[in-house]
Amino acid sequence: MTKHKLTRNLGLKVMAFIFSALLWLIVVNVDDPVNQQTFSNIEVTFANEDIITQQGNVYQVLDGSTVTAVVSARRSVLQDIDSEDIIATADIREMDTDTGLVPVEISIANLTAGRDYQTAEALPNNLRIRVEKSGKKVLSLTASTDRVTMRDGYVIGSTTVSPERVTITGAESRIDEIDRAVAYVRNVSGVSEDSDLSADLILYDKDNNVLDQNQLSNNLGEKGLTVHIEVLESKSVSLNFEVSGTPAEGYQYVGVNSEPESIEVYGREEVLDEIDSIDIPASAINIDGVSANVEASVDITSYLPEGVTLGEGTTGTVVVTALIEEEGMRTINFLVSSVMISNLSEDLQVSYEPDAEVSLQFRGDQEQLDVLDVRNAVSVDLSSYTEPGTYEVPVNVIVPDGVTFVEGAAVTLTLSEKTDSSETGSEADSQQGTDPEADNGADAGSETDSRQGNPDQQEEEEQNGQ
Repeated sequence: MTKHKLTRNLGLKVMAFIFSALLWLIVVNVDDPVNQQTFSNIEVTFANEDIITQQGNVYQVLDGSTVTAVVSARRSVLQDIDSEDIIATADIREMDTDTGLVPVEISIANLTAGRDYQTAEALPNNLRIRVEKSGKKVLSLTASTDRVTMRDGYVIGSTTVSPERVTITGAESRIDEIDRAVAYVRNVSGVSEDSDLSADLILYDKDNNVLDQNQLSNNLGEKGLTVHIEVLESKSVSLNFEVSGTPAEGYQYVGVNSEPESIEVYGREEVLDEIDSIDIPASAINIDGVSANVEASVDITSYLPEGVTLGEGTTGTVVVTALIEEEGMRTINFLVSSVMISNLSEDLQVSYEPDAEVSLQFRGDQEQLDVLDVRNAVSVDLSSYTEPGTYEVPVNVIVPDGVTFVEGAAVTLTLSEKTDSSETGSEADSQQGTDPEADNGADAGSETDSRQGNPDQQEEEEQNGQ
């Protein structure tokens, strides 16, 4: 009886079993379907490179050394795969020697037993390489400190790179592109003492383009590059000139003007503390027998004290003018900004070039000329100038008895219509210098004597004035 029970409705039982199996497969696939996932920028590792290197050759990857991996697997497997698990391998033994193509195989690490992927392929599935002879170039290193910020008052002196040279190896075609090597100091701020700073190796071609160092090797090792920088202080110092010789009869030497009058120098703190000026010897300028100003270009670099250098952007050539005047004459260079202005129209405002000067000449007794002070005595009358424009306006100077002002000096002034925003300021300008007592302090530095730069005469003038 039991036997008949097992075989009864056998067809229906078989169909039920098959249906159950299919249903199980459907459920399994619905819950954990097969998906596809893409992993980008997978770096390719080359295997069996010794096939090339043993022959004294190297290779270059021509179209990039990364691929995209496309992996097919169940969703439960894919969710456990990261880019770090993808291994892309190109076996040199599989290289097509005619085309240089090497197939790329994808494998996945860190998958537990029973959890596997279905397919994994690389896009592109080949990398193209070029086999060349190995080359080498030894380059001297220079330092670049553009990204080093110094504290105020400090500058970079000499720099030393360690090591002094670098050896670069790689494919000959790549080596031939290299023109120079630079130790580029990383961002550093607030440096105020000698320092050893880490640097990066940068390679340039002859067109000053930065070269990619991928597939190039160097001998720097783990220590890398170090740049030692010497830190110097900066200081502004004046220039003192002496002259040799005696002017022609009836003429006198009254001093020198130089452009520039002072220079910036660099040096160690202890050296700069001992320097207030750069003294140029008399042999540099000769005025023997002259009756006019003598102009000379003097290279001051040879007169710098030991351990002192010129500041960045400072020229070593200074234009010097030895001032020669006829006896009984004196020239004073006067700032236009200190000239008193009278009778300026209420509708106009005045302007002039910054730091403009006017040269004033005087005749008279030499003792009076030596102590002559015109700081509050120089003026212009604008009563005749009623329209906007640029004018050469004659200068008036009040001088004491015994001294004569040589007429002819003029200042360049621009008159323009007054605007609301400048009304207040221009009114003040129109009254400039009208109150001598109020102007005494403001004009204290407005007069520049042509004799400046001659310490002996300046000291004598001060004593006479007292």
